Amino acid sequence: MNTPVSGFSKLSKSQKIDWLLSRHLNESETAREVITRYWNQDVPLQELHDGFSENTITNYYLPYGLAPNFLIDGELVTIPMAIEESSVVAAASKAAKFWLNRGGFKTEVLGTLKSGQVHLNFEGLNSEMEAFFAFAKASLLQSLESINASMKKRGGGIQDLRLVDKTKDLKGYYQLHATFETNDAMGANFINTSLEQLAMTLRLKASEFKGFSTDRPEVVMSILSNYVPECRVKVSVSCSLDEIGEVNGVTGREFAEKFVRAVNIAGIEPLRAVTHNKGIMNGIDAVVIATGNDFRAVEAGVHAYAARDGKYRSLTNARIEEHNFVFEAEFPLALGTVGGLTSLHPLSKLAMQILGQPSAEKLMRVTAVAGLAQNFAALHSLVTTGIQAGHMKMHLVNMLEQIGANDEEKAQLKKDFEDKTPSFSGLKESLAQLRIAADQS
Repeated sequence: MNTPVSGFSKLSKSQKIDWLLSRHLNESETAREVITRYWNQDVPLQELHDGFSENTITNYYLPYGLAPNFLIDGELVTIPMAIEESSVVAAASKAAKFWLNRGGFKTEVLGTLKSGQVHLNFEGLNSEMEAFFAFAKASLLQSLESINASMKKRGGGIQDLRLVDKTKDLKGYYQLHATFETNDAMGANFINTSLEQLAMTLRLKASEFKGFSTDRPEVVMSILSNYVPECRVKVSVSCSLDEIGEVNGVTGREFAEKFVRAVNIAGIEPLRAVTHNKGIMNGIDAVVIATGNDFRAVEAGVHAYAARDGKYRSLTNARIEEHNFVFEAEFPLALGTVGGLTSLHPLSKLAMQILGQPSAEKLMRVTAVAGLAQNFAALHSLVTTGIQAGHMKMHLVNMLEQIGANDEEKAQLKKDFEDKTPSFSGLKESLAQLRIAADQS
């Protein structure tokens, strides 16, 4: 049991499953059935899925849903969302409906630049490093011409290259900081290839430079950054307080004041801000996953942006201006609509068709809207009825499955809990009573 496996990656899928069952699952044929049940019967499609990752044995499915009726910059949009959490798609759809006749969502792309760094170590004089960069910069940029050629034709490519002195933070630490425009591509491979070329050229030019009195700069690593504050989109909704109308027995102004207060709490209290922003990411991640983009990169970049001033805080802002309610946010979103999984996964391609084959900028706008809508819906519930009653009702189907109710019992329990907040204990007790009554009849 404690012997390491050798050559696992070279085993066939069936051999990997056999090894798994013998090593970890007590030769369970039930486990084998679960694994094979999720294979796609379309063999070429399954082979495509197998190629996305390594050591694959099966597929892990997520629900793929639709949130319709989003009015975005005057255009009606249906947003595809892939997520396993109850209430997210329903909440987004509810927010879309609320704002549909109140002006809809307005967006503005504030920038599309991404960056990467060649990280350097140099123990010599700062003046020598600056002189070297002035000597080498033209050659560094020249070395990227072939890599940048096709991207430049579309108006992209490297936009700037500068030397950054970080020696006050870490002894001997410098960066070559490069910014890129990648158009509709996510651009990770393009940026990393460019950075590695810069590193190669830097080594070459360092060997030619005569101005170093000690050792030459050493390349530590070359890698893009998933922090993209220059690739940012603004999204907002607004309406008059009268247009809000009565909300759960309170006036539009009272609702707006409480809503603004809730957002302000997330602006100063990290304990609340983390959960507040997690709700935003429910909407953003669902669109990012559905469109085949990298949700881990987006998550990391967005949360870093939430702490950009040294304190983690809310990503959204709300205010009352005279007689108007305004709710808005800015999100850093480096997304792509061509290349990678977006061009390979059939459901990602379908998502792009649903969205009308958007540009990267339009996808940024739509994704930002999903985040703001999700936050609006969550706060709407939190400051009125509370979030748990609605969430647990949406979660009811899962709970009924977990307690082992059959179809007839599920139907009766849904009816019994129509006006109640369900809980596992309450459902189990009601199920037991149903079965006792059935046995006695």
